[in-house]
Amino acid sequence: MTKIPAEDRDKLEEAFYLPMLLTVLERDRRVVENSPFKLKNPYLELIEDTMKAVQRDLAVAKRHLRENQMKVVKLTSDDAFTLYLFVYKGYEEQHNYFNPRLRNHVEALLKFYLYERYSARNVLSSKPKTGVTFS
Repeated sequence: MTKIPAEDRDKLEEAFYLPMLLTVLERDRRVVENSPFKLKNPYLELIEDTMKAVQRDLAVAKRHLRENQMKVVKLTSDDAFTLYLFVYKGYEEQHNYFNPRLRNHVEALLKFYLYERYSARNVLSSKPKTGVTFS
């Protein structure tokens, strides 16, 4: 049984999920830079804006960990599982994560940061911000 409240456990998980997401986005940015796209800038801007949003959320999670005496450390990893140590106000707990679960969660985060976070804005205004009008 874990002694870590769900909200704090979520922050501990953010401390390793968000850096994974940044790694994926950085790789994708390099692929777009080296691709034969005619117009790379819109893709690069989307990726870089997404990276900034992830970095902001990661900074908030790290600040929360520091202020609440929490820490997460990756202990071991193999083909199937990754083991993390959660330190919570003097208590230590080991949590084992199935690697496909980690990948699926990072994929869900990628979808959220790339377009779902914009859905609230799109409901408010369906016009593009560039001043371009469509018939």
